[in-house]
Amino acid sequence: MESHFNQLLRMAHEQETPQRLLFLFASAKTSNKSRKQEEKKGTIEPTMVVDKLPEELSDFNTLVNEADGISKAWDFVFIASLGGDGDFPPSSDDAEPFLNQMTNDVATGNNIMRYVVFDRQENPIELSAH
Repeated sequence: MESHFNQLLRMAHEQETPQRLLFLFASAKTSNKSRKQEEKKGTIEPTMVVDKLPEELSDFNTLVNEADGISKAWDFVFIASLGGDGDFPPSSDDAEPFLNQMTNDVATGNNIMRYVVFDRQENPIELSAH
């Protein structure tokens, strides 16, 4: 069975225009001490961002290992895709304002539903802004 992340990579390759994937790594800070998972509340704090062409990634473990080589202070990765122009993918410079927007969205809790989110074990995560 194809993993969720590999499905995302395949979909990026199948787009009409070349894509650049945008990744925001974030840490979770719980604000209550509930032992019940469904009652946990807290905040998500951006820790680092990176952009990659789909060809630069082979699987989720590669992404995790690369991220951990920079900082292990993350619990989730938010992912978005940016389409290119014609036959050319967006550059890292093109991606920068979108990475800044992702950082703002995650820090404020706004528009977070538009991102694909995985935990460190590649489990898809659904977040709600409350």
